[in-house]
Amino acid sequence: MASPTVAEPQPHAVLVPFPMQGHITPFLRLATLLLARGFHVTFVLTEYNARRMERARGHRWDAAAIPSFRVETIPDGLPEPPPDQRDETQDVLALCSSVRYTCLAPFRDLMAHLGRAPHTPPVTSIVSDSGMGFTVDEDFGVPVFFFVTHSACGCWSYLQFPDLVARGYTPLKDASWLSNGYLDTPIDWIPGLENLRLRDFPSFVRTTDPADVLLNLNVRRAIVDVARSAGLIFNTFAALEDPVLAAIRSKYPNLYAIGPLASSSVSSSLWKEDAECLRWLDAQPSASVLYVNFGSITVVTTSQLAEFACGLERSGHRFLWAVRPDLMRDGGAAAIVGELAAKVGDRGSVVGWCDQRRVLAHPATAAFLSHCGWNSTLESVVEGRPMICWPFFAEQHTNCRFLCTTWRIGVEISGEVTREAVERSVREVMEDEDLRRRAAEWKRKAREAVGPDGSSTADLDRLVVDLKPTTKKRPLS
Repeated sequence: MASPTVAEPQPHAVLVPFPMQGHITPFLRLATLLLARGFHVTFVLTEYNARRMERARGHRWDAAAIPSFRVETIPDGLPEPPPDQRDETQDVLALCSSVRYTCLAPFRDLMAHLGRAPHTPPVTSIVSDSGMGFTVDEDFGVPVFFFVTHSACGCWSYLQFPDLVARGYTPLKDASWLSNGYLDTPIDWIPGLENLRLRDFPSFVRTTDPADVLLNLNVRRAIVDVARSAGLIFNTFAALEDPVLAAIRSKYPNLYAIGPLASSSVSSSLWKEDAECLRWLDAQPSASVLYVNFGSITVVTTSQLAEFACGLERSGHRFLWAVRPDLMRDGGAAAIVGELAAKVGDRGSVVGWCDQRRVLAHPATAAFLSHCGWNSTLESVVEGRPMICWPFFAEQHTNCRFLCTTWRIGVEISGEVTREAVERSVREVMEDEDLRRRAAEWKRKAREAVGPDGSSTADLDRLVVDLKPTTKKRPLS
């Protein structure tokens, strides 16, 4: 008589994103994939962002809305902001330091709670943001995989920081080195990054302070954390970043390139989204609109906003511009945007926030003026939209370089933004057929990667197996 089949226990992954919009979004997309593969998922938000997301959604989290999906919260260690700032993006530097050194204790309490919770399967793995390194400070009895939410080229650039410091490239000698041509120094000795200049590395190299927190403490600590993880997960695909992935894999062999990740079954927006812009797009001709969005943390000056507005008006092309409520710290955007709207009429539309994937996928959208954050970059690649690149922070500079010189679907606005540069870039990206053709080819390759026989599908299959409790875990290095 055959032995009865013992049901395999439901795997339970705890997902811990860094508390910024650009990190939460790909984590929720990964959560959707794991739920579809039979996982129980606990999604860990900071209390601040959980409240923001509930306000944006218009309702509280419903534990019964999605089976096997639960949201838990931990404090971020920062002071509570005043009521009029409760929906503003938190200071990145303060947040980086705070979560690294204050979140371990509340996370430990959460893991203990999950271990006692009724009707909850035992935790079998942790998928942590690489910026939440406290998850490897203690042994929780399960493997911890790091999900790197920025590009592979950005990650590999960060991993070079100790060598850049040792070789004397950074910190800079004084502030004059920011503008005297020194940043154009070629850095051609790093496998996978041979086409970079110093200015193309993440912006933290541009400091003159030997004790700079982002250059030293956080990046150096993150490199130590990575070596203690069970594997690295990337939201990218082999055809796009294969030389860089190969270079990373030579040092950290347990690597999974599972992107581009599709949309999530759960809204990730920290701002209320405007749906009217989609109806405005419906009324525009095919491939006629430039979409403009500088992401979730970029802050512009009055002068920069005015130059962008004037350049868009002078270009003569249609545009949809998402002007985040806190895009300008002094709140002075309304006057500039109002003047622009009066000049362009129905040729332009300005909204506070929108569903970016739906906007980029819309037939009326032709191109994207972006800060080159990795979610925005990859979403543009997926939809075959060439880009105008205006990097602001961190590895956005690295993404910009790859977009313009390696993948050849980007046009850079370099230096201080001017209306002439904006007008010229808009005309080029909207009218250059070669840019459109190359962007369409990358769209095809992106969709192949996540197809039935694609490289990302194979890596996702391997990751799912490695996140389950019965698998013998492989060391990262």
